[in-house]
Amino acid sequence: MNTSPAADFARRLFEESGLTSSHEPIDVVLVSIILEKHYGLNGRLGRLATEKDDTFRLRTDTSDHLVKVSPPDEAEAVVDLQTAAMRFLESAAPQLPVQRVKLTADGEDSVAIRLNDGRTRILRVFEFVAGPVMAQTSPDAEQLAKAGQMLGRVDEALKAFTHPADRRGLVWDIQHFHRLTGLLEYTPIPEHRRMAETVFRHFEVAVVPRLGDLETQVIHGDFSPYNIVVDQTSDHFVTGVIDFGDTVRSAVIFDPAVPMANLLGRTPDHPWRDACAFAAGYQRVRPVQASELPLLPMAALARLTLRALITNWRAGRAPERREYLLEHAKDDWINVERSLAVSLDDVVAHLWEARHGHS
Repeated sequence: MNTSPAADFARRLFEESGLTSSHEPIDVVLVSIILEKHYGLNGRLGRLATEKDDTFRLRTDTSDHLVKVSPPDEAEAVVDLQTAAMRFLESAAPQLPVQRVKLTADGEDSVAIRLNDGRTRILRVFEFVAGPVMAQTSPDAEQLAKAGQMLGRVDEALKAFTHPADRRGLVWDIQHFHRLTGLLEYTPIPEHRRMAETVFRHFEVAVVPRLGDLETQVIHGDFSPYNIVVDQTSDHFVTGVIDFGDTVRSAVIFDPAVPMANLLGRTPDHPWRDACAFAAGYQRVRPVQASELPLLPMAALARLTLRALITNWRAGRAPERREYLLEHAKDDWINVERSLAVSLDDVVAHLWEARHGHS
């Protein structure tokens, strides 16, 4: 990126989001030693592919756990924010199937690992939530609505939650989308750049003037189909809510916009159908303010475009994660194109119709 004020802002945002440093995988032997010393856990550690941290599945003789080691450039306060949000939900809404944090033998939420270069990484252990994630299934409209209801319940429960680090800078936070036009220079295909420019223009006109008066609170931030564990034989459908790594204080509508973005284009002939089914369920529990509902489709389209842009940028900088990144975003530009082909006014009308059908 260049050295303009906008580029400097973007660079800081990427740094605060833990996406700029070269990644050196943590030594699995060190992780095993810490688990035995601080948690009394022994077992087989298997490394899992993730966006930026080191994540392992620990299989013991009696149970499985998820072990996460934060990136070296992610602030300790930000890791604490993620853990605190999970702890808050465990207390305030124990009926929600939010992944639980396991305490150390000394009753702590985590273990700090001091690196030789002076930086710190935070190790945490969570219960392992068994089952497929929603991305591995083909949910119908009612199941998508149930997923939407679950996010609505999470957001309702988080209304009262605060944390000193909840205003963290996060590049995935949709409120910053319009300040990231510099990512266009890392997008090699002209047609992709043109689509992104169209989305930037729409967002600038429709959403940016409203950013200062949108309803805000701490949100999950990444309720994607990869972070929703499901059981298709269960009436509840959603059996686990995982990964609070993008927890942040932002506009409420940006929370359902994330899963909507992930669902865009899944049915090519009706690219907004699944996203609208999710939004309908969300609004059964957490109705979007009437003045904000027309912004929801634009926010979802911005998020999908943002992921496509960031994937291009990161794939060139993090070759060790290139396969993971490109797999998660392989259809993004196709889905942006499909979604832009539909009138957003028609999508908003559909959202209103679903809202009044359950009011």
